[in-house]
Formats: sequence, C-alpha cells, structure tokens
Amino acid sequence: MHGPGLPPQQPQPSSGGAVALRVLFALLPVLSCGFLGWATMLRLAVVTRKSADWILLAVNFGLTVGWLALIGADPTPNTDGWQGNTGAFGTILTGVATCIYFLVADIRHHEAKAAARSAAWYPPQPAAPYVPPQQAAGPAYGYPQPHQPVHHTPTPVPRPAQPGPGPVTPPRIGQVRAELDELSELLRKETPHPNQPPADGEGTGR
Repeated sequence: MHGPGLPPQQPQPSSGGAVALRVLFALLPVLSCGFLGWATMLRLAVVTRKSADWILLAVNFGLTVGWLALIGADPTPNTDGWQGNTGAFGTILTGVATCIYFLVADIRHHEAKAAARSAAWYPPQPAAPYVPPQQAAGPAYGYPQPHQPVHHTPTPVPRPAQPGPGPVTPPRIGQVRAELDELSELLRKETPHPNQPPADGEGTGR
C-alpha cells in the first residue's frame, strides 16, 4: 500500500519578495507619521479579502482625514496649539497601531493559507465504524433457565502423621529363643532331684 506522494508545487512568490513587501508596508505608516496608514490597510484588505479589514481601512482613512483637519484648524502660526498637538499625536498613534495590526494579520493570513493547502492535499481518513459493545445474553423473559449445579473443587485435607512402627524382633532370634526354652524344659524333666527317693525298680535290683 502506497501513501500519498508529495504535494504539487504551486507557483508562489519568493519568500524574500514576500518579506520585503511585508516590511515595506509595515514601515509605511511609521515613516509617513501615520498619514499613509490607509495605504497599508488597503494592501491588507486586498490580500485577505475580509470584510473586517475593509471596515478598518475606512476607519483608518477617516481618522487620518480627521487628524489632518484638526491640525489645519489650529489658529496659531506655528501650529503648536492644542488642535495641532492633538492632531499630530493622534496621527502618530494611528500609524503605530496600523503597523502592528498589519504585521499580525498578514502573518496569520499566510500561515492559515499554507495550512489549508496542506489539508487539501491530504484528505482526512474515514473514521472507523462504531461497533456497540456486546452484552451477555440474559435469560429470555418468561422462560426460567434450568439451574446449573456449581462444581466446587474439593480442598485436600492434610492427613495426621502416623507414628512409626516399633522395633521389630527378627524372626530368627525368636525361633532360637523358643528352641532354648524347650531344651531347658526337657532337661529339667529328665534330671532327678537329689532328695527324691529312687524308683522301686532301681532299689530292688541293688
């Protein structure tokens, strides 16, 4: 299975040219003391094509005209009255704000454009179908299930230790002892007692 190849190269302005234009239009309001801030906003509105930027362009242009009118209404010969000072301060403040907004909006616009181009080349993968979890089938309603006996494994019980057998007499020794007892009994019967009188037959013969 082969993955998607490299995205096709689209003709884009060189990074050096884009950076040069960005720096030029960012410095334009500052270098002109705010009088050309509307030109920077015009450049941003044309590039982004957002209604908010067009509205800000109109506001910037209106503020610039208003500050110039306030400076022109200063009656002092050196234009150092409060009208001239307020107009000059407002013009510089509008130029600085225009410079900062232009840099932030232009950078975000180009980053979003690059991200959208990459997302269009790599389509999202289809999500895997949802598989509901399987549940164990319970007993049917109205039909009692037969009781299944539960088999318990018997636990082995340790047997008590049995006493060992006593000393066993060898059979040969018992047999010899019995024979000695019989022999001693036979000798005791045959040997006469010294105080016993002799038998009748023996005395008559003498």
